[in-house]
Amino acid sequence: MDDFVRNKLSEWGLSDLKETFKDQGINQDHFYDLEDEEIKELIPKVGPRKTFKRHFKLLKVLPSTSEANDTSNMGMDPREESSQCQSPRVKRKRPNSAAEESIVLEVKKIMEVVKMKLQKEEKTKLNDFLKNKISDLVTRKRMLVGVFGRTGAGKSSLINAIVGEKNLLPSGSVCACTSVIFKVEANNDSKKYEAEIEFIKKEDWKEELWFYKNLLDDDADDDAHKKMTALYREDWKSKSVEELMDKKYFRGIPEFLTGNKKTLKCESSEELHDKIVKYVSASQEEGNGVRQYWPLVECVTVRLPNKDLLQHVTLVDIPGNGDRNKGRDNMWKKMVGSCSTVWILAEINRAASEKEAWEILQNANSLMGNGGECQRIHFICTKSDDVGVQSVADVRDLVLKRNQEAKRKVSAEFQKEYPQYSKQFSFEVFTVSGKEFHNSVHLQPDDTEIPKLQDVLQSLNNNHTEALNYVSGACGILSLIQGTRCRGVADSKIRACRDLQEKMQHQLEVLQKAIDEIYRTFERCLTEGVKESQDSCEGQMHSMLHPRGEKGGAFYKRLQFAVMNNGVFKAKNGRKKNINMTLSSELTGSIDEEFRMTFPNEDKSGPFKGAIDSFSLDTEGMINTYKDVHLQLRFLKTEEDKLKTKLKKIIREDKKTIYSSLTETIEENMQKCYTDAAVIKGVGSLEKMRSTINDHVHDKKDTMFKMAKDNMLELLNELRGKILKKLKETLKESIQLSLGTDDCSFPDVSGELAMVETFYSQLDANQNPN
Repeated sequence: MDDFVRNKLSEWGLSDLKETFKDQGINQDHFYDLEDEEIKELIPKVGPRKTFKRHFKLLKVLPSTSEANDTSNMGMDPREESSQCQSPRVKRKRPNSAAEESIVLEVKKIMEVVKMKLQKEEKTKLNDFLKNKISDLVTRKRMLVGVFGRTGAGKSSLINAIVGEKNLLPSGSVCACTSVIFKVEANNDSKKYEAEIEFIKKEDWKEELWFYKNLLDDDADDDAHKKMTALYREDWKSKSVEELMDKKYFRGIPEFLTGNKKTLKCESSEELHDKIVKYVSASQEEGNGVRQYWPLVECVTVRLPNKDLLQHVTLVDIPGNGDRNKGRDNMWKKMVGSCSTVWILAEINRAASEKEAWEILQNANSLMGNGGECQRIHFICTKSDDVGVQSVADVRDLVLKRNQEAKRKVSAEFQKEYPQYSKQFSFEVFTVSGKEFHNSVHLQPDDTEIPKLQDVLQSLNNNHTEALNYVSGACGILSLIQGTRCRGVADSKIRACRDLQEKMQHQLEVLQKAIDEIYRTFERCLTEGVKESQDSCEGQMHSMLHPRGEKGGAFYKRLQFAVMNNGVFKAKNGRKKNINMTLSSELTGSIDEEFRMTFPNEDKSGPFKGAIDSFSLDTEGMINTYKDVHLQLRFLKTEEDKLKTKLKKIIREDKKTIYSSLTETIEENMQKCYTDAAVIKGVGSLEKMRSTINDHVHDKKDTMFKMAKDNMLELLNELRGKILKKLKETLKESIQLSLGTDDCSFPDVSGELAMVETFYSQLDANQNPN
């Protein structure tokens, strides 16, 4: 027997077994390999054997604690710890992401066993409540990292390098004109390489066909020509919409006709690439002779096995602009608004002056910021190895020198042109080379900065707090089950229940006052915004409908496209223009700063200026007064924390709707003039279309901006009601059932509680290492 085994037995309060283990010659290696039958032979007595197996199970999941544990807890029985209702705050070695996953899986197994035990007990209101709480613990959320960049910027090479799959996306395979959203994430359920393909709705495609057939000509958008030719070859030019909807064009994708998703499963990334090319590629070279289906694809999700880096992160290759198709455009908006981090790519030799890259930031800003949840913008300068010289001695120095210069210029451009964004997003510049990361001809891997981006993804994985929240919630539920077994505490329950109900009512009143004050602030801001909008809207329309340097004939086609596309079109310089956003700009501008402070995207700042975080029943402060029901109070603390986390998720989603409602209300009010203008034909059509739009804005300006204000305030009011109702109803039920019932017929879960407490301590040490 070595020191490791000797110390473990002492740690676990099983010193009496040292001689037995010594006689059997068990060292550290043997110790880890012990089977159940061998443990039974070594420890015939049930009590010590159960204690050994409980600690032994923990040892196999957690890192060794013999060096890191606080020795003040050595020898203490876990049941004694749980009876004091104090989560052990011992310092342990910090687990990695895989260890955290193992802990969560272990706790899930424990809770499944506990749930089965509850199902065997008498069916009561509290019993059902506890089973529902266990089911409610299951949760999984991925952090989205949006990858933007024009065709040829190196998105495919970067994603290949990041995920370690050289042949997943050949360079140039995903073209910007495809409008397909491409997601890459870990396959947590299989060892296969999988792709899930979502198609647009059949009805939407028919509407899109009509649009192209009635508007498309030789001068139309090149992307539209590519889309029609990819699917129909030359047939689209001579056939009607009904003929183009014939089933023969969709034989290879019956899922499109039935409204289902298509799933592909492969053994390698190369095999998967070959199968998905026609769903994502606008490359004529790869698609030659094969019907391409990307015009009908909304989103492709690729899942890769054995990718710990993507355990809780999804990389999303997003087109720079939305799409005419409603389904794709809605998904584009949803994806952009859901990204916590955005990567904008541009070739290093033109990064600071790359118009398209900066335009992506401008076009998507409202969706990423107040209308989304983005916290970080990373500007990535690609192809950093391309310096035009071959000497190994010179290349590395030239690359590193140019990298620093590029970082300085891009950062200066960001601060100069977009100072307002620095208040909302953290900004960092990277200089990368996917080619050198794979080949290392001139640069070391660290020089390519691919490892830095991998560290970014790993930090998003490590910041994933749902493991801690899951285990904390399990601790609370087990505490309540164990607490219900205590008898003779009816008086403490009654008094604690009364105090908590009073605290809850007071805290709800405080929260309502805080939200009401914020509501009044928005009302004042929007009132100013309405006035500014009414004063400026006709001038805005004149500038938009009479662009400088563009002849009437050319602009007529753009305006015709705009009125058939809900007010959105591309200007002569290629920039996206949106009539609705222009008209609502004074409204959104009037609330932008206040909205950012009220609904911050940063994790450290709570919504409603911290009012949600400030809400507290102070259950921890009540434990000294109500020691008899400390386990129930512990449950209520975890329930309050879980509820506030849920509310923050609700608020994060609802605030996107609230902010976008201003522009959406304007768009709804503008629909009539778009419809009227779309049917104008013949001589003088351009001037008639302009007059139709101008007259409509003039007639509507006194009502539509006020309507936008009222709609946003109504949504804000609905959110207030939802928050207060959710808090009141959930906490009232939890307080009543945990302290207001006399149901004591529950199983003993002290062992499970002790084990989960230890897991919680380990995760908490990882979350707060200091």
